[in-house]
Amino acid sequence: MFNKVRLIFHSIGEIVGGEELGIITLVDEPHERMITIVCDKTMAVQLELRAKHVPITKIMLPEVLATVMKRQGDLQMEVVIKDLIDGQYVALLCNRVTLESFPIRAADAVLFSQAANIPLYIEARLMQRQSVRFAEGSRGISIPVNTLSTDMLDEALKKAIAQENYELASQLRDEKKKRGTLNSESL
Repeated sequence: MFNKVRLIFHSIGEIVGGEELGIITLVDEPHERMITIVCDKTMAVQLELRAKHVPITKIMLPEVLATVMKRQGDLQMEVVIKDLIDGQYVALLCNRVTLESFPIRAADAVLFSQAANIPLYIEARLMQRQSVRFAEGSRGISIPVNTLSTDMLDEALKKAIAQENYELASQLRDEKKKRGTLNSESL
């Protein structure tokens, strides 16, 4: 298939100023590099329940589906984050025996990996390109602008202009140009 790096769920947090958004932090096994995935508030709550090992999760849908899948036979599943397109990570739920793969939202892939206790990977070149250095206990984290959805880019650009942060506004505008989503209203 391709070279992969094993990822470990590290934490779930929130984006300051983005009340409806969460941020998933995943680290490599040696805890040297990390990537972040933006998710909605509902997913953030779901992941937080698993991180805190709340007992109710044992009867929630992802865990129940994982149990049913495991009882169907020798299923060997893994999740692979394989690309980044228009600000969204592209993930696959893969059967390592049949080599079948099924597209899944990246945040859902992380949740299912946690619920089903299946390994989570990222394509090695993508990890190299998107990851930042991991520092345990740091107060803030970087989010690459290319991982923001178009709507999030628009909102961030408006805020950067309103706050007269022209360097950030320029970076956000450049990302919109690269995606072909820049219009006269954005300027």
